[in-house]
Amino acid sequence: MIRSMTAFARQELDTGTGDLAWEIRSLNHRYLELAVRLPEELRAIEAAVRERLGARLGRGKVECSCRYRPAATASVPVDIDEDNLVRLLTACDTVATRLPASAPLNPIELLRWPGVLREEAVDMAPLAKKALALLDQTLDELLQFREREGQQIRRQLLQRCDAMGELVQQARGKLPEIQAALRDKLEARLADLETAADPGRLEQELVIQIQKSDVDEEMERLQGHVDEVRQVLAREEPVGRRLDFLMQELNREANTLGSKSVAAVTTSISVELKVLIEQMREQVQNTE
Repeated sequence: MIRSMTAFARQELDTGTGDLAWEIRSLNHRYLELAVRLPEELRAIEAAVRERLGARLGRGKVECSCRYRPAATASVPVDIDEDNLVRLLTACDTVATRLPASAPLNPIELLRWPGVLREEAVDMAPLAKKALALLDQTLDELLQFREREGQQIRRQLLQRCDAMGELVQQARGKLPEIQAALRDKLEARLADLETAADPGRLEQELVIQIQKSDVDEEMERLQGHVDEVRQVLAREEPVGRRLDFLMQELNREANTLGSKSVAAVTTSISVELKVLIEQMREQVQNTE
């Protein structure tokens, strides 16, 4: 199924111990480029996060961030390590005796000193498990977004394929008229010379001119590439790179058609084809 590379998803969860929130934003990119930002409490799961992202996303520049806000713990008593506090106060007194004038101690600053307050050990495993489960839900939402955008891209590409097919048929229908115009033009030039032309030589020159302007092979290849685009769009796999290659081939044939053109109508058709191909290429660049 064709998917867009541009998408956004966000999921939140109240874990009981705090609020979790995941945000994933993806943009078009030639390869898969991951940027992961995690809170300090969840640094240990970065490898698992990258593994999940890589398993479900094929291409794109992906920014994945997680925010965690612990629940308020005002009811938890303050637990002071008396031994560490005594050692810190003793050290402060020693320093104060060597200073000519020392500022009074700030109790808040003392409490911020490492080791003065005992911190309750918290098991992060349940939080990590909930975070990864919420990440999977966020990825589900992101992929649904990508698929919806991809279906719009698919419809637009198919519409342009139909338009290109009509232009190819129109160009084919004009070929006999163009060849007849070449003959008339050559005969008119010979008539201006007021010299009798060798019929055999006339036919030979006409064949040479027709061969130089013959675009039947280009028409065949153009139609073949358009049919291939339709087949690729029906596949259930990432097709962005293959479509990008087909856009290059289509553009090459349209350019050749324009360079061989000897009539305004085929030149106009070549320009219209290149406009359609460029519109398709812009959409394909956003396809996974």
